[in-house]
Amino acid sequence: MPRQRPSTDYNTREHNTEHMLTKIIDAPETYNGWYSYETWNVALWISNEEMIYHHAKANQNLGYRRWAKRFIDEFGEYITGDGVAWLSDKVDTDEMDEMLAEL
Repeated sequence: MPRQRPSTDYNTREHNTEHMLTKIIDAPETYNGWYSYETWNVALWISNEEMIYHHAKANQNLGYRRWAKRFIDEFGEYITGDGVAWLSDKVDTDEMDEMLAEL
């Protein structure tokens, strides 16, 4: 019968815990469950302003960045009512694409 190796379960758990803590520490901060304050803010304006919501829903197939450019061109509003640029680099476009797809 071959010899069994000593259990490394403890070392594995220790490594996994250290790895998880590193991921948490290195992870970007979130804001109310969104990637950033800016992402949360533009999502809030799209969801809560009727005119913006209807425009986003009618153009949801464009994706967020193309929708935002169209919205700016049509209405001349470069920022939300809270001063966040619709096309800010801090807006997570992947997360916003998902939001638009669910409208």
